[in-house]
Amino acid sequence: MKRYLILEDGTVLTGEAFGAQATTAGEVVFNTGMTGYQETITDFVCRSKSITFTYPLIGNYGMNVATNEAISPSCQGVVVREVARRASHWHNEQSLDDFLRQHGIPGISGVDTRRLTRILREEGAMKGMLTNEVHADSVSHLQAMDLPRNQVQRVSIKQAYNSPNTGKRIVVVDFGFKDSILRELAARQLQVTVVPPTTDAGMILSLHPDGVLLSNGPGDPKDVPYALPMIRAVQAARVPLMGICLGHQLFALANGAKTSKLRFGHRGFNHPVREVATGQTFFTAQNHGYAVDKASLEGTPLLQTYVEINDGTVEGLRHRELPAFSVQFHPDATPGPHDAVGCFDEFERMVEGGEGGAGRLESRA
Repeated sequence: MKRYLILEDGTVLTGEAFGAQATTAGEVVFNTGMTGYQETITDFVCRSKSITFTYPLIGNYGMNVATNEAISPSCQGVVVREVARRASHWHNEQSLDDFLRQHGIPGISGVDTRRLTRILREEGAMKGMLTNEVHADSVSHLQAMDLPRNQVQRVSIKQAYNSPNTGKRIVVVDFGFKDSILRELAARQLQVTVVPPTTDAGMILSLHPDGVLLSNGPGDPKDVPYALPMIRAVQAARVPLMGICLGHQLFALANGAKTSKLRFGHRGFNHPVREVATGQTFFTAQNHGYAVDKASLEGTPLLQTYVEINDGTVEGLRHRELPAFSVQFHPDATPGPHDAVGCFDEFERMVEGGEGGAGRLESRA
């Protein structure tokens, strides 16, 4: 069956339908990862987005529940050059086609994804529609459509819960986190309490945390202003703090910096990042459409610790005086290279050492 991808600039790409029989619309973005399609599709950061995979064959090793980053996906669609007809892997439980059907998500194959990626790189991420029919008003409908805001509230938990362990106590503020973050904390025997994004500092501090982690999540950080007073209060209490992705951007906003939308974002598992202090380069997993403005760091208590080699994006920050730091990339790296997993070890050292943990960060700057 024919299916069409319509972009708001009037481009219409024709392909073959797979996944659910549904019409959806959202922001069309591209992901450069060679593997990891399941983790990407189930990452809440991809909420309301149609994901274009640049790797030509997607679905070849199938899907399995253990690999999900969330219980269910929230993306709007999947765009591929070729969808595998047969999945071959000993962990495989169902095909990509069946998985998308199960969750009501349409896919389109047979698309010239190189051409589409070129369009998105030149024009920027734009609104798009996956549909089985093209109408005269399809483009005008897309152009008039507003993309959803306040996406954090749509994907985050409503009530706190515990993940018991034997080590120090960590509070994870859920802005739409990946399960791989919890796996990394559990691997370090840290006991975790996950709280909703609207939780205030009083409630967090009443849990007597040894550390606070601000998770990743979808959307514009400016749509989450309620988190900024909480971050400032946690910092003022000198509780060790770590931010990841959206948490990194919120950490920056809470300390006086600014953020802005990137033209087409960073999505993939091969982004080179350089540590400012040592010059060492890491390959990292990334999935974000917004970034911290480097010029806005002047006059703030923040110091840049990592930089994206390709475009100079701010990839890491630390507070000059308090035990707090953040990274734009995903150190949990599921999937992707594990070069940066040491960020969790750094956070653990801060937590184990109390305020003294900030000393090691200062020694690297």
